[in-house]
Amino acid sequence: MVTLTYPHIALSPEGVPYLSGTQTKVEEVVLDHLAHHWDADEIQRQHPDLTLAQIYSALAYYYDHQEELDREIENGLREVAQTRAGLGTSAIRLKLRAKGLLP
Repeated sequence: MVTLTYPHIALSPEGVPYLSGTQTKVEEVVLDHLAHHWDADEIQRQHPDLTLAQIYSALAYYYDHQEELDREIENGLREVAQTRAGLGTSAIRLKLRAKGLLP
């Protein structure tokens, strides 16, 4: 079995891939790439603290572990949806609706 290493990628004790020397998760870079269709240059413009090498390494890690990371992203989105559903409508939203400012 071949073990791949990724420059600029470290795993947290929980196994979460991060960009070495930062608190940025690989998933965060990937979400920018997928959600906004940003290439590495645009991701760096938006996150000037990251190097292009770190960004390319994060994207390479993603494409080598795409099924696993896509599953993690889906789980995270599901958790957010459940949390939002459990919160109900905010007081400010109710007031705005009452004033006819929201549908």
